Amino acid sequence: MTTNLTVGNRFPDIELPNQDKERIKLSTLTQPSLMDQYLGFIDGYPLILVFYRGFFCPRDRQQFTQLVQFQSELAVNYGRLATVGVDPPIVQAAFRAGLGAQWPFLCDENRDIIQQINILDETEGEYADRAQPYTFVLRPDLSIHKIYNGWFFVGRPTIEELRQDLRAMMEARSDYRYEAYDTPEVRQVRIPQQTWANGAPSLGASGLPVLQGVVRWFDFKAGSGMIARDDTGKDVFFNFTAIPGEGYRIVQAGTQVKFELVEGRYGLTARNVQIQPS
Repeated sequence: MTTNLTVGNRFPDIELPNQDKERIKLSTLTQPSLMDQYLGFIDGYPLILVFYRGFFCPRDRQQFTQLVQFQSELAVNYGRLATVGVDPPIVQAAFRAGLGAQWPFLCDENRDIIQQINILDETEGEYADRAQPYTFVLRPDLSIHKIYNGWFFVGRPTIEELRQDLRAMMEARSDYRYEAYDTPEVRQVRIPQQTWANGAPSLGASGLPVLQGVVRWFDFKAGSGMIARDDTGKDVFFNFTAIPGEGYRIVQAGTQVKFELVEGRYGLTARNVQIQPS
């Protein structure tokens, strides 16, 4: 019994609980970031989706040990990874913690998905009613780029094969090359450090309107956040590069700021964000 899916098919946009019992939809793993959306880069990101038998399978443990070594590279490659098993969340959480894995472990306890894509294993006396070990490499729109049948371990993808798959998909992105970032539209959101080489310019010197607001939230990992305008209460997006200075700048939620408002093609953004005395 092999999967009824082939390369080029769109993988079902399944929704399953993860190891923390939070329901996750596949398309939320591949969607573009908020920063991407304001830059106009809406391609999204590839996803490696691994179906496995369980923590007790030595071949699964070997594969997952390799994926744990790969996860740091995946983060800087902007690739996504998720695994699907039939064990309940508490079992998957323990397996995940023991491995040191950081990706979502999705739980198909009722075998709905593995039956839907025709990979339920009904032959094994040792691993009954488990998923056959398949790896699907998906494009951001969930169309299938590559399928690996891991019934024999040699059929499972090596890290180098996954790296090549990711490269092939990432090369098709609209922002894969430097020139995509070297445009006036992008530079007004993702502001080059050289802009602040001589210090913060006076607010309004650029001719843009000056507003005041409060930082509603700031994601320290992503380096982006939202400012609630004092005049309307509506949110204005900003990247850390909009704060004059050098290096990686951060700001706490609740901070009073003044800023220049940019009406970009993809929404309102802030530049020259200056923290105000409390």
